[in-house]
Amino acid sequence: MNHQHIHWLGHASFRIEDGATQIYIDPWKLPAHAPKADFIFITHAHFDHFSKEDLAKISKEGTAYFAPKDVAYQIKGTVIAVSPGEIYNVGELRVKTIPAYNVNKQFHPKLSNWVGYVISLSTGQKIYHSGDSDFTPEMKGVVTDFALLPIGGTYTMTAREAAEAANAFKPHTVIPMHWGDIVGAAQDAEEFKRVFTGQTVIKSPER
Repeated sequence: MNHQHIHWLGHASFRIEDGATQIYIDPWKLPAHAPKADFIFITHAHFDHFSKEDLAKISKEGTAYFAPKDVAYQIKGTVIAVSPGEIYNVGELRVKTIPAYNVNKQFHPKLSNWVGYVISLSTGQKIYHSGDSDFTPEMKGVVTDFALLPIGGTYTMTAREAAEAANAFKPHTVIPMHWGDIVGAAQDAEEFKRVFTGQTVIKSPER
């Protein structure tokens, strides 16, 4: 499955092209000449996912933001304050929020109402960015073509846990994230690839 329109910018940061539309998820440590954003998705409030400095680099007149409530009130402009387990339609985008939380550690409590997103592009293709999450019961119900899953451990799933999650909800292709910066290393991505039965695309960060 073609993945050239999905750009990994390192850590949990992605830029997705939907035709001429530029979509960012958790932009952080962006390259200097990053294209301006039409849509920006924030999964939760931690500094490596919600970076006001990076948002300032890519926002323009008309940029629309999706963010959990504790983040949304800190952003000016067009902001959709999201809750877990909801569906939002904006323009050609259809967005479903999936709860994102830790099940056996305290970094990302369920009570924070933080999210991952399943974004349906204008082509109908679905991309799921899990945010910082463990393998939750809600994740088992995700239907998607691509899954962007954290594999670094410590704050999120380990590579093996992420692969077991992916084997349960069966995305066509997984792009491992949340490795190579702060936590996780290349061998984690390779371990994920060994355990996941679908297609794994290990990207190099575009910075």
